[in-house]
Amino acid sequence: MTLLNRVFTWWNGQTIGTDLYTRRNGVLVGSDDFGNSYYETRDGKRRWVIYGGESEASNVPPDWHGWLHHTFDKPPSVEPLPHKPWEKHHRPNLTGTAGAYLPPGSIKTPAVRPRATGDYEAWTPE
Repeated sequence: MTLLNRVFTWWNGQTIGTDLYTRRNGVLVGSDDFGNSYYETRDGKRRWVIYGGESEASNVPPDWHGWLHHTFDKPPSVEPLPHKPWEKHHRPNLTGTAGAYLPPGSIKTPAVRPRATGDYEAWTPE
C-alpha cells in the first residue's frame, strides 16, 4: 500500500494515525478467522478492530462484536461463547458480490421466472 493511501484513506486498512495510536496504546487481545485483529487500551476502556481486509463492519463475527461493544468482559480468544449445534458459521454481508443471494425472478439471476398462471388481473381505474 502506498504512503498516500495510508495517509488519506481509511477503507484500505488502518491509516497512519490509527497505526501510531495502536502501537502506542493498544494491547493485542486476539484475532479471528477473517484476519481481523482486536485491540484494547491498557485500562480496558477502549476497544477497536483493525480489519484484515476490506473495512466492512459485517466482517466482525458476533462473538467479537459483543466484546467490542462491552457486552462481554472477556474476549472470545480467552473465553469463547458456547454455540448451539444448529447455529451457522458467521458470513459477512455478500450484497453486491458474486456470492449474493438472488431469488427466483431477480433481474440479475440467469434463471427464467415462470410465466403468470392466470390468477392475476390488472387493475384499471374507473
